[in-house]
Amino acid sequence: MSEEFPRLGRHRARQTSPPDVGYNCIAWSAGDTTRWWQPGLYWPVKTSRDDWSVRALEQAFRALGYEECRDESPEEGYEKVALCGFGFYYTHAARQLPNGRWTSKLGKAEDIEHESPDDVAGGLYGEVVQFMRRRIAEIR
Repeated sequence: MSEEFPRLGRHRARQTSPPDVGYNCIAWSAGDTTRWWQPGLYWPVKTSRDDWSVRALEQAFRALGYEECRDESPEEGYEKVALCGFGFYYTHAARQLPNGRWTSKLGKAEDIEHESPDDVAGGLYGEVVQFMRRRIAEIR
C-alpha cells in the first residue's frame, strides 16, 4: 500500500468498512453506495463515456449542489469534497466528515477515514486539484 498511497500511514487512517465492489470513490463521496459512478456506466450529468476529465467530475458534483471553494478548512453548515487527479484526468474524490476528518473509498477496497485529503494523494491518485462545498441543507 505504501507505493499506491505513500502519505497514508497507519496512524493517519482507519478502515471504516469492508471492501465492496458495488461502488467507487466518486459514488462514496457523493453519498451513494448503490452503484459505480463512471462515465458510460452512471454519471449524474450528460458526458461522453470517455470523458475522465477533472471538468467532468466537477460538473458531476455541481449537479449535486456543490460549488468551488478555496481549501479543505471545515466550514460551519457545509460539506466538502476534494477532487484528485493527474493533470487533465480525475482519479479520486474524498468527502469531508462533520468532525473535519475525511473519508475515501479505495477503489474496490475498503472505505477509510483519514486526516486530510492529501493523505491519499501523492501516488495512485495524483494530487488534490480542487475543493468543492455544498450547504448541508441542500443534501438530499
